[in-house]
Amino acid sequence: MIGVVGEALVDLEVGGDARRPVAHPGGSPMNVAVTLGRLGSATAFLGRLSSDAFGKLLRTHLAESDVDLRWIVDAEEPTSLAIVSVDPGGAASYAFHTEGTADWRWRSGELPRDPGVDAIHAGSLALALEPGGPVLERWLAGLSTRTTISLDPNVRPALLGDRDAYRERLERWLTFSSIVKVSDEDLAWIWPGEEPEKLAEAWIAKGRKLVVVTRGGDGSLVWADGESFAVAAAPVAMVDTVGAGDSFSGGLLDWLSRNGRLRFGEIENLTSDEALEAVHFASKVAAFTCSRAGANPPFRSELE
Repeated sequence: MIGVVGEALVDLEVGGDARRPVAHPGGSPMNVAVTLGRLGSATAFLGRLSSDAFGKLLRTHLAESDVDLRWIVDAEEPTSLAIVSVDPGGAASYAFHTEGTADWRWRSGELPRDPGVDAIHAGSLALALEPGGPVLERWLAGLSTRTTISLDPNVRPALLGDRDAYRERLERWLTFSSIVKVSDEDLAWIWPGEEPEKLAEAWIAKGRKLVVVTRGGDGSLVWADGESFAVAAAPVAMVDTVGAGDSFSGGLLDWLSRNGRLRFGEIENLTSDEALEAVHFASKVAAFTCSRAGANPPFRSELE
């Protein structure tokens, strides 16, 4: 089983008529869990979900996508909201309403001491924001000696505060992550002026096993097994990019799991040819998500 920990929120997508926004289940980690569940990987989501109407929507969405809810925390706080605006080209921008909401209030007693999963995927806002972020960081660091950790920073600058402080925290997360997926836009904000290639090569030199830098329509840059290479983006009739990076992460983890390269001790044996195939599959999953509105990744039957 693959565990995914982090936020589950509601994306209110605003189109031509702002009086009629459409509510989509969202949140980067939840989107990853949904992608994995729909692709058929045994997946559990670890999140704090409100008892309000939006929280019930999120629970239903996860369950209908075959995601295990055994570690869901029933939270008293309201659901976090993201206001999503989509430009004519399909690119999405976000404004967040997170004050006093459920996702950021983790306490150590709410997390399983040893979930016994093959891997944990983490990142985004739940790992970055106080007061729960440091709780998740300590939990992940403790698991990393026996569990593969996958990281996607999924940067949202408006909520992260001081750039230097965030960078310092991210560098700690990198020390216990075996798999790193990050976008070129994230890197440009975290390390302005730095070449993605130099950053990725430094992470690999320090023990990371797979690094993928996604570049939207320009495809991905990949480092694995002592090699680096570029992978073209899968073709797509674009509707919007909401959830594209998350479905990429889900597709990547699904491929690694199905091919015996995800568990602790297995990821070290990943070859460059396998990494190439994994990223091709992840790109296909992301492209399918971009072909329809909202974070709505495909079921495996749709891909086939």
